[in-house]
Amino acid sequence: MNILARLVNYLKASQLELKKVIWPSKKETTNHTLMVIGISLGVAAFLGAVDYILTLLLEIII
Repeated sequence: MNILARLVNYLKASQLELKKVIWPSKKETTNHTLMVIGISLGVAAFLGAVDYILTLLLEIII
């Protein structure tokens, strides 16, 4: 089987698989995006607070 035939076969198989995918709705996508942003901001705030506290403790020690 030459490379062009294999490529065509791969693309056809990929197209069939993509038809089986259940894509999320716009509402689900928006909710998940907001959840990721919220969790990211929460983790950033937590790590910032830990960094600040450890910096203060290190300044006291030194």
